[in-house]
Amino acid sequence: MFTKPFAAIAALALSTTALAAETEMPFALDWKFEGPSAPYFVAIDNGHFAAADLSVEISAGTGSLDAIPKVATGAFPVGFADINSLIKFLDQNPGAPVTAVMMIYDAPPFAIVGRKSLGIEAPKDLEGHVLGAPPPDGAWAQFPIFAAENGLDMEKITVEPVGFPTREPMLAEGQVDAVTGFSFSSYLNLVRLGVPEDDISTILMTDYGLDLYGNAIIVNTDFAATNPEAVTGFLTAVAAGWKDAIADPAKAVESLIVRNPAADAALETRRLELSIDANVATDFAMANGLGGIDADRFASSLEQLKMVYEFQAEPDAAAYFTDAYLPAADARMLK
Repeated sequence: MFTKPFAAIAALALSTTALAAETEMPFALDWKFEGPSAPYFVAIDNGHFAAADLSVEISAGTGSLDAIPKVATGAFPVGFADINSLIKFLDQNPGAPVTAVMMIYDAPPFAIVGRKSLGIEAPKDLEGHVLGAPPPDGAWAQFPIFAAENGLDMEKITVEPVGFPTREPMLAEGQVDAVTGFSFSSYLNLVRLGVPEDDISTILMTDYGLDLYGNAIIVNTDFAATNPEAVTGFLTAVAAGWKDAIADPAKAVESLIVRNPAADAALETRRLELSIDANVATDFAMANGLGGIDADRFASSLEQLKMVYEFQAEPDAAAYFTDAYLPAADARMLK
């Protein structure tokens, strides 16, 4: 007669133990809840984080640099940030406990987005025109390399500092001729503002000499040293979330809309698809799995950064990225 009560108590005890075993890993994004952030919400909704005994809460950011100090100070154990900005941060703050552990944007979305009707179709067209650039923007941070690789005369380009909220509206209204930004964000923001798609030109920096990587998962190294299994579990879940999103982008965006009901599902699905096609599911990532980097290319990217940034110390690739926490390649394959 004690069987059922005992079973119920035992089940409750097991449930309590499971909950207690979950590691809390709040995750700091670089930007708002838009299409490219959907895979992380999918990882929550499809149980990938839970399978790794992780409790993950995702916070929006305000730009490509935003998550770096949050993770370096330990306010967040993991974040999503531009690796080039991380490199500069670590040069200026040697020994800060933060590094990249999983490359997401194998091809960075850094772009110049302009309007053909305003004379912008190729890099040289920027000369004699007005370029809107938010000072904290990751694409603007890399613009000097792009300019150097394409022989642009910066004295012939009028750079107008703009805010993130006003960037695309100013271009839509013709107050600037082009803007720096992430390709999938600025392009679709202009479409939403009514700019005809055949009037929009997207100049991807990676197509014009830029050899840099883009955004990566970053981690607080003190947290990682104490919780290596949690970090690997987090990265395994992220890879699974991206795989699910690639298989069904529209379904993935449903998880996004739950967190951002004001978003346009069709628009964000398109934004996610653009990021998958141009930035995430590259030939390298499809062949090798999400998250790794090519050592020779990374070395080349550091040389490019030297063109426009004066390092205080000789750059050390090992300080900026480690694959020590990546799961096996078969757990990171995207198909």
